[in-house]
Amino acid sequence: MATGYFSHPDCLAHEMGTGHPECPQRISAIEDQLRAQGLDALLQREEVPLASNNDLALAHDLNYVLTLDDFLQQLEATGDTRALDPDTWACPGTRSAAWRAAGAAVAATDAVLDGRLSNAFCAVRPPGHHAMHNQTMGFCFFNNVAVAVRHALDVRGLQRVAVVDFDVHHGNGTEDILTGDDRVLMVSFFQHPFYPYSGADSRAGNMVNVPLPARTDGATVRDVVDSYWMYRLEDFRPEMIFISAGFDGHREDEMGGMGLVEADYAWITARILDVARRFCEGRVVSCLEGGYNLSALGRSVAAHVRTLIEER
Repeated sequence: MATGYFSHPDCLAHEMGTGHPECPQRISAIEDQLRAQGLDALLQREEVPLASNNDLALAHDLNYVLTLDDFLQQLEATGDTRALDPDTWACPGTRSAAWRAAGAAVAATDAVLDGRLSNAFCAVRPPGHHAMHNQTMGFCFFNNVAVAVRHALDVRGLQRVAVVDFDVHHGNGTEDILTGDDRVLMVSFFQHPFYPYSGADSRAGNMVNVPLPARTDGATVRDVVDSYWMYRLEDFRPEMIFISAGFDGHREDEMGGMGLVEADYAWITARILDVARRFCEGRVVSCLEGGYNLSALGRSVAAHVRTLIEER
């Protein structure tokens, strides 16, 4: 079986203003590196549907979904651009992009569970891991990974799934939605203290948060993965693993202050796949989160995707 690649031109239509780091060029940079490294030909490109509002309501308050839907449809009609919070702007192309991003995560989950794909990467935007149950935040409208997790559990009937988040920022939205759900184990590391200034004091039993200081390098991160993540994942024995794949911990990314490089992302991915092979038939769905230095982002995603292909 192949590694699936889920993306859609609608994800390029979401614009938050000139100079905003979460820009359409992020997807283009990824596509360029996949082609340059010969990985594009090894991926199985898949159709990306729009998520339904029922899909989104698996992880979000339905009233929030409907209110945001109405607001974004108004922007489609008027051509306006509006701020939903200090970091998150919406434009006429936002609605289709946000519904496609969540739709990609759901479609990838179904394709992997149906056995059509070994694993999948969703090159989508807007990202998701700061989106809370009823609130936009940090460039995020819907929590793509949380929607897919709840789809796997509540629609497809899985009993245990894991979420791995290696973005430089704490996935506070994912924690908000999934904390206390014993069917889910979430493991993460993140720079701290740093936006969104959360996660370090979590006491939820299903959350394994490892706050790290700025300038943490790859060797320390690898030790964290082996010392804090692996035994919890092995004890949990997930039936599927979801990755919030943020690459803004790269040492060239000025949005963060950590010191990771492409080889570190490949190593982390390989460790995740080792758990997946042993416990859940290799079933992994990865969704793009952060990563704002375009060159570093493209190279890091290529390293991540190459590992998904070669070690599935």
